[in-house]
Amino acid sequence: MIIADSSAWISLLRKDNVEVAAKLRSFIPRGLLLVSDIILLEVLRGARDDRHARWIEQNFREFPVVGMLSPSLAIKAAGNYRKLRSKGITIRKTADLIIGTYCIEHGHSLLHSDGDFLPMAEYLGLQIV
Repeated sequence: MIIADSSAWISLLRKDNVEVAAKLRSFIPRGLLLVSDIILLEVLRGARDDRHARWIEQNFREFPVVGMLSPSLAIKAAGNYRKLRSKGITIRKTADLIIGTYCIEHGHSLLHSDGDFLPMAEYLGLQIV
């Protein structure tokens, strides 16, 4: 399965990263996408108003939604953070660390347009679409 990070959904909504938006559009009808609670939060947080938020929420209902964070995943994500820090790399957003670790642990690929995921792919085995 593929998890599209909020950066990919935002690219689709804003039409600002044509390549990522096109990939995301191609996955939608194929039933390959999972949405996470964290990504849903991030996308809804950027809604212009309540009406826009309801529209986003309604459209996301067509995808399975998974909860990402658990005690065991928190421990693994913290370990991944330390591993990257030992290489001089700092993942700036905790949400990105959780999303990347979740994908690694569950064998999902990630669609994104966020540079925080690149070292996770290089050093931790995160699969990028």
